[in-house]
Parts: sequence; C-alpha cells; structure tokens
Amino acid sequence: MSVPPLPITNPSNFRDLAENVRSVPIRPHQLFRSDHLGALDAHDAQQILALGIRRVLDFRGVHERNSAACAVPGVEVHSLAIEPTIVQVLGELTSAGHRLGEADVVHHMQDTYRGFVRHSSGRFAEFFALLLDAPGPTVFHCTAGKDRTGFAAALLLHALGATRDEVMRDYLLTNERLKPPNFVWKGLEPHVGRVLWGVQPAFLLAAFDAVDADWGGLDAYLDRGLGVGTAARQRLRELYTAG
Repeated sequence: MSVPPLPITNPSNFRDLAENVRSVPIRPHQLFRSDHLGALDAHDAQQILALGIRRVLDFRGVHERNSAACAVPGVEVHSLAIEPTIVQVLGELTSAGHRLGEADVVHHMQDTYRGFVRHSSGRFAEFFALLLDAPGPTVFHCTAGKDRTGFAAALLLHALGATRDEVMRDYLLTNERLKPPNFVWKGLEPHVGRVLWGVQPAFLLAAFDAVDADWGGLDAYLDRGLGVGTAARQRLRELYTAG
C-alpha cells in the first residue's frame, strides 16, 4: 500500500506513520507524528483538522507546553510529559565553559535515549493505553518531533509489525523534514548544533541496546515494561492496520 506524503509544511516534521511502511498495511490517516503544534496559523490548524484529527498526545515537558500551547482548536490534548534532559545537560556544560564537539553531543543524546527506557517507560505505557482505549485519528509529538516522538514511533511501528529497516527509515526521515531553528545554541558551534537538531541511527540504537540489556528485547519490553502483550498488540493491529 502506497501512502503519498501529506501536503503539510508547518509543522515541518508532520507525517503519516503509514507513509514509509510496506511490510504491514497501516491504515492511512490514523496515526500521525509531528513536531509541536504551538506555532500554527489558522490555515495550518485547519489542514490538520481536515485529516480528522481530534486527539493530540503531547510528550513535551511543562515549560515546553506552557510556552507554546497547542494551536489546533477543539482537539483533546493529553499530556505525557517527559522533560527534555538533554537541554539541561548541554546547558550546564556550556555554561560551565565546556567546549563540546560532535562526539560529546552524540554521547549525551545516546544517554537521553537510554533514559527513555530507564526513566520514562510509564509515559510510553500511557501512550499505548490511550491508543488502545479510544482509536481514531491521532497525532503524537514533542517539540521537534524527533527524539521522544521518534522513540514512541519506533515502538508503535514495531508493535504493528513493521520491519526494523522500516522503523529506522521512518526515524531518519526527520533529517529531511525538520526545519532547523533560526538560532545557534549558545556555546555550540553551528556544526555541533546540527548534530543536536538531527537524528542518527546511534541515538535510536542506544535505546534499543538499553531495551535488550534491561528487558531482553523489544517484545519483552512491550509486554512486561509497557503492558502491551500479545493480546494488546493484536488489538492494536485490528485498530490501526487494514490486515
């Protein structure tokens, strides 16, 4: 099943989760991932509403939500707050005078992804519970739609039966879609900042490695860590795939 890209440019990292999956027939226009929805004009918001979306799952932390509230009218917003620890860590290091290189940012991004598994599994369990409880067109996002959202998308695609290559392809598509910010992070050279604003296989693989080390694999993590066992995964597929 071929699902054409959506003609939505703001938010720039907005896309249908079915877009790049061929191994399993994910229903189009049901599951969407995005960067934040707090900088939309009326036209942007209407484009999103026209897709039938009435539910938003927001992984942003408290300050992120308060500074850029959802601008899509009439939707039900669920907060699944995961605070952006990478911002605090890099901010403290640069404020202390550390000159960070690309390898430093990669290292701290990998720590962030391991933290998703070791400190935020409850939020991802809530994410799946909401998808199972009330199906319907849903968009999930964080600020850039790349890390917290990227890990959530990877888990969901795996649960729906996508291949590991498809999971990674969807994850890396952020590098083509996400518009970089029009500012330079204080204390970071521009080429180092680009590492922070993009995604790399090493980031997601760090989360998978933590899953393997702590749970013995993604299936076990879904089952025992997130409460998405065999029956729940079958229900997800009934709700969100055409097969």
